[in-house]
Amino acid sequence: MKPLERRRFDAVIVGAGGSGMRASLQLAEAGLSVAVLSKVFPTRSHTVAAQGGIGASLGNMSEDHWLWHMYDTVKGSDWLGDQDAIEYMCRMAPRVVYELEHFGMPFDRNADGTIYQRPFGGHSANFGEKPVQRACAAADRTGHAMLHTLYQRNVRAHTQFFVEWMALDLVRDDAGAVVGVTALEMESGEVMVLEGKVTLLATGGAGRIFAASTNAFINTGDGLGMAARAGLPLQDMEFWQFHPTGVAGAGVLITEGVRGEGGILLNSAGERFMERYAPNLKDLASRDVVSRSIDQEIKEGRGCGPHKDYVLLKLDHLGPDVINKRLPSIREIAIKFANVDPVREPIPVVPTIHYMMGGIPTNVHGQVVAPARGDPAVPVEGLYAVGECACVSVHGANRLGTNSLLDLLVFGRSAGDHVVALNLPAQAHRSLPNDAGAPSLARLARLDGAKDGERVADVAADLRRTMQSHCGVFRNQEILSEGVRKVRELAERVARTAIGDRSRTFNTARVEALELDNLIEVAKATVVSAEARRESRGAQARSDYPDRDDVHWLRHTLWYREGDRLDYKPVTLKPLTVESFPPKVRTY
Repeated sequence: MKPLERRRFDAVIVGAGGSGMRASLQLAEAGLSVAVLSKVFPTRSHTVAAQGGIGASLGNMSEDHWLWHMYDTVKGSDWLGDQDAIEYMCRMAPRVVYELEHFGMPFDRNADGTIYQRPFGGHSANFGEKPVQRACAAADRTGHAMLHTLYQRNVRAHTQFFVEWMALDLVRDDAGAVVGVTALEMESGEVMVLEGKVTLLATGGAGRIFAASTNAFINTGDGLGMAARAGLPLQDMEFWQFHPTGVAGAGVLITEGVRGEGGILLNSAGERFMERYAPNLKDLASRDVVSRSIDQEIKEGRGCGPHKDYVLLKLDHLGPDVINKRLPSIREIAIKFANVDPVREPIPVVPTIHYMMGGIPTNVHGQVVAPARGDPAVPVEGLYAVGECACVSVHGANRLGTNSLLDLLVFGRSAGDHVVALNLPAQAHRSLPNDAGAPSLARLARLDGAKDGERVADVAADLRRTMQSHCGVFRNQEILSEGVRKVRELAERVARTAIGDRSRTFNTARVEALELDNLIEVAKATVVSAEARRESRGAQARSDYPDRDDVHWLRHTLWYREGDRLDYKPVTLKPLTVESFPPKVRTY
């Protein structure tokens, strides 16, 4: 085997969404040589689909405080979030939003020129007393505006983008340090080693393991697959957020901002049913609560439509002016995907997989951590992760709306600052192992050599159906145990797939087969972790264990690919500077 071609950088960043580009901006502006790999053009990364806003206690609409934001986030996480990381994020929130404003982000404005903020689910003033307007928004295209703003700043800073490149595997040396990645250039089919003194994963979510998802087709959990194959654990993978309002039948996201602007959910009787489930915050309760309430209404026969399988989101009472100014994209989505004009009629909606609370375990500096020498969180030399693929555990068991864009900015920036402080230009590259790239080449050789086997698309479709029916909004032991068995069978089928196209140039069949390698790791981690957690907490709702069990289960799950095994580590209940918020019953 002739050695692969190599290229060297101070830092290699995999993924050009919000977190990857926020980190690369810090590094490029500090004069480091940075390579950013992306499967798609940077401004097509999935951050572009975020609609509602960025949570920050600016207090532009009414009094607000970062401590209230922290409380809402801890409560939203159902006490599984690490309180030190949550304090760090909520304290940093105003700063990163003002930075973005200075970068030129076109936020909506109030009459006095300050950033407009809208209410959002689970956000409250004075520790749950009343709703508060905390979401800094650019109409209903906040992620779009943010991604373009960050891309323009990166172009200005001369960040080097590798567009339409797919990272395949992490390269680790004999000491276990990460020294770069192997990557496939889609245009030529060439595989190369990109060496980095630091490697940062920012590959986003993996919602494509489910059949009904708000996620883009590129969200295949590539960073998680790479970490799992490199022997690193994945944390809290049982917790997947169902967004309460995806377009029925299409899965396209209808932002919580619709309810923030005054939209309401109705059942077939025309009843505003959230008043029964969350009398205080109603339609703006946290996402897991609203999703379960909708699911309950449908289960009990109060759904709408010929099959009674969705509820209605009514916003015509807001008037065309508010809809066209604050929610223009939502109107467009409703017309295109649901064939209704929300100015006149309600939108059919149903809970849809949206966000992964778990991921690659990290600390607040973005360093990937793993248990070693009796310590549950020892940094892995040379490896960072930020954004949805990472689990700093600010989201715990259920993410608060608007905290995803905030997470990208805060920890993308934090990881960037931590790497800059290492003074990489003064350091030499670690030497590559002799067999660098061998696992990636073996995977490609298997695909190219397979004479017959199952179609990748068929196995992927079966995986999505299995996860949808065995790891949905409500779960129990029987459903989950069957899910574990089926996903393990699917893993064997993944190893026997074949592709008909052997060409080199833009071979999308090969890319999809490589993505399936990552999807199956995420699916195994999810269903095995969910089956083992015998309680209901946040997004994990079990009908056979309906209560939260803090005595046995106030702990993080760690899943390892080797042996499909689980380990656990404690939740950090001690914040950085303030008093802890002890666990209590969660009501809205």
